[in-house]
Amino acid sequence: MLKVLTIGNSFGTDCNHYLHGILKAAGIESRTINLYIGGCSLERHWANVEKNAREYQYQLNGQATERAVSIEQVLQEETFDVVVLHQVSGESGWEMTFEPFLGRLIGWLKEKTGARIVMNETWAYEPGSPHEHFLRYNRDSAEMFSKLKAAYEHKAEEYQLPLIRTGEVVQKLRALPYFDGTNGVITRDGFHLSFLYGRYAAALCWARKLAGVNALENPFVPVADFLPGEKANPEIISCIKAIVNKVIIP
Repeated sequence: MLKVLTIGNSFGTDCNHYLHGILKAAGIESRTINLYIGGCSLERHWANVEKNAREYQYQLNGQATERAVSIEQVLQEETFDVVVLHQVSGESGWEMTFEPFLGRLIGWLKEKTGARIVMNETWAYEPGSPHEHFLRYNRDSAEMFSKLKAAYEHKAEEYQLPLIRTGEVVQKLRALPYFDGTNGVITRDGFHLSFLYGRYAAALCWARKLAGVNALENPFVPVADFLPGEKANPEIISCIKAIVNKVIIP
């Protein structure tokens, strides 16, 4: 069984929503957990470690639960194969915000678990996004992506961590006619991923990087719980698979 722990926030929720289903469709038994606090930064994660704060909502296999837990509590309950970290979206393009918290988290996790530690590259906001932190990037999606890409690549290299290039996949999807802003967008509110295609694309990135899943061959089809009656377009799904398979190297 592949056991994945994400120490995250709402972007972690987006990435985890379909992950269990995609892995199951590939014949991989899994248990995927996201520890959720909305807008949680690396700085706050580290403060929560120091306080052993039970402030995280425990999300299991892409679904919310009513459990409130601490990071240490979850690590004591079970062992994990992978622990995924990322910075809060608005600060992802500013490398100085990662430290010293990322280094401290990595050191602490290495003492607590034998799991492989992986970085997840978050994504840029949609052009025209209303997010208050978009001003830090001159409200320019391309500028935001360029800055966060550089920050994540440098940190992954510094700590010798695998990097899931989710943000790069999202940026490439924006170049497709389906998500060019005229026909549709890959986010649902200017920053969180769309319930159907955005969340699917992110989870497929993770399944490929963490478990070597061949995106082109995976039969999983997303069904958005929040959009009853809306079905995935096979043509769009095929385009997403092709981009993920090309960008994400297991």
